[in-house]
Amino acid sequence: MSKIATINTYPISAPLKRRYHTAHESRDDVTLLLVEVVTDDDIKGYGQVSSTPMKDIATWVSKLAPHVIGMNALAHGDVWEKLFALTSPQPGAGGLPRNARPQIMGAIAGIDMALWDIKGKAAGMPVYRLLGADNKPVFTYGTGGYYVEGAKLTACAEELAGFVARGYKAVKLKTGADTIANEVRRIAATRAAIGPDISLMLDMNAAYDLPACIEFARAVEPYNIFWLEEPLHWYLQPADFALLAKATPIPLAHGERELTRFTTRDFMTLGGIRYVQFDSTRYAGFTESLRVAHMADHAGVMITPHHAPELHCHLVAAFPRTGFAVESHGSPDRDPIWHGLFSDRAQIRDSYVHMNDKPGFGIEIDWNYAKKHAA
Repeated sequence: MSKIATINTYPISAPLKRRYHTAHESRDDVTLLLVEVVTDDDIKGYGQVSSTPMKDIATWVSKLAPHVIGMNALAHGDVWEKLFALTSPQPGAGGLPRNARPQIMGAIAGIDMALWDIKGKAAGMPVYRLLGADNKPVFTYGTGGYYVEGAKLTACAEELAGFVARGYKAVKLKTGADTIANEVRRIAATRAAIGPDISLMLDMNAAYDLPACIEFARAVEPYNIFWLEEPLHWYLQPADFALLAKATPIPLAHGERELTRFTTRDFMTLGGIRYVQFDSTRYAGFTESLRVAHMADHAGVMITPHHAPELHCHLVAAFPRTGFAVESHGSPDRDPIWHGLFSDRAQIRDSYVHMNDKPGFGIEIDWNYAKKHAA
């Protein structure tokens, strides 16, 4: 039996060529916390955390580690439940602070992802094979159209047309940071540039209250929009999403910022979302995202995880009925870590992720890159 021996973290940061923003935040770098779990028989598994603040999450990984050192590294469910139980403080029984729950759930994600990598390596099989899937290409779409200071309003159209020229059959445009009139101009220009046969998603990054979002949805309906992603302010709940779903024929996508399966379940069953985007690398890990995927499959909701296509392709591949797609960035400039950190991983060609047959998640770390960009 492989036991958890040590847990290490490697914070990584890389600068962007230009500062960009969404309707939600502004950034001039990208970050990733690499979590390494080593067993007593020297199997090394790697998880990724894409949440922030990265150094706070690394601290929580180190605080959680003593609770699971010595546990069976293949019993990911037991490890997950033990760590998750710590997030509910009880008098006299300890527990972790409520105000740090997002960071703690990020730390759990990194450890859990590494355990799944170990599970595959111990079995000599890729994770997708452990889940009963075959090695078939997984659909992916390219995200772009971020706001860049000084760029012309319709620069996004040229950018996303470039994605299509490189083989993407679906693209996603960042929206919601400008007036509705200007957003319609951006969307109309993008649709004209990519043509009528390319799927066009809109990512609003929680830009709108319900009345404004209904107005926005009706304004963009003529442009054959595939989905509206994160359409409503963070505090609005499944009941509000259900009202939006009734007001527009455009499907809703949501879930990348949900901490657990419990709230994600409510958006699927009560909120009318058609695409669920739970992110293993942001909160709770692969164990929880698999639970979300099973609920989605039961409900007929399409599974399309947020980011990390080299990891989430394994999950999508395991659900041939409702596994729809993984997200990737259409421009290498937007995510230099993804293009530099791995000496081997799944490859993206012509709007599909092509997995390899290596055990675990099939990734190999370029440690020279990791050391060069250590944060």
